[in-house]
Amino acid sequence: MDESDAKKTTFFSKNPVECPLCETKFHKEDALTGGGRMIAGNLTRDLRRLYEPSKKYGEIFPLIYSIVVCPGCLFGAFQQDFFSPPEKAREALARDGERRAKSLLSVFEALDFTAPRTLKEGAASYFYAALSYEHFPKESAPTIKQGICTLRAAWICGDLHRKYPSENYDFIAANFYRKARFFYNLAVEREQTGRESMSLAKNLGPDLEKNYGYDGVLYLNGLFEFLYGPRKDPARRIENLTRAKRAVAKIFGMGRASRDKPAVLLDRARDLYADMSTELEASGIKPVSPEEDATHDGP
Repeated sequence: MDESDAKKTTFFSKNPVECPLCETKFHKEDALTGGGRMIAGNLTRDLRRLYEPSKKYGEIFPLIYSIVVCPGCLFGAFQQDFFSPPEKAREALARDGERRAKSLLSVFEALDFTAPRTLKEGAASYFYAALSYEHFPKESAPTIKQGICTLRAAWICGDLHRKYPSENYDFIAANFYRKARFFYNLAVEREQTGRESMSLAKNLGPDLEKNYGYDGVLYLNGLFEFLYGPRKDPARRIENLTRAKRAVAKIFGMGRASRDKPAVLLDRARDLYADMSTELEASGIKPVSPEEDATHDGP
């Protein structure tokens, strides 16, 4: 192994893979993770694990390789969905190729999914996946996958903003966060009404490091409502925040049921609950205990 191989952070599949829609053949890129490439850093408020740059490998962004994207028709999905999309979705996915191709022309120029990915291809891959999952049936749990995709796109656009602060990636990131709020809210609603089960997604992330499960979804749904929910209508704001606060209380306010949950999630849920309570009290809403909120059965 020469020195350049020793410093590699990704590799391409030796044998080409084939797009199930347009039959384009391409080599899939994956991240190498051993040898000190990934040095874990802080966990953000929205449950993203950051990584410290190493002297040998520099900055590592493992998130940008999770979505398989066909360089021909730009169909994108998580690997477990890419190679065998549901039969009932294939026609619509194939027909939507032109829309995917045009969707990011004004945002990212010269995307290349045959070369080593950059942050731009990483962000774009999640957007293409979010568009693709529109056509997946409920048995694939597409709504929460769209939520995870738009959240990760927001994270990566935040990385782009830190690198290129004058190119408005912070504005794009904010739009993706608002889309994530919409999809997380819709996913919880569909789960609670029985229209679409999140359990079919298997891994609810939101990041690669740890699966925080349904509790993580409830927490993020509350966080996004608190940070990005509409504020122009005070009555609606109070209603939405009250509902989100009750859901967050169920994560940590149920006594013994919370003992087996990750401590970091419990701590963040308590902090978020306190922030939401403070805002509601400032709006004249009488405070209640987390236990009362956790056992509330109404809307």
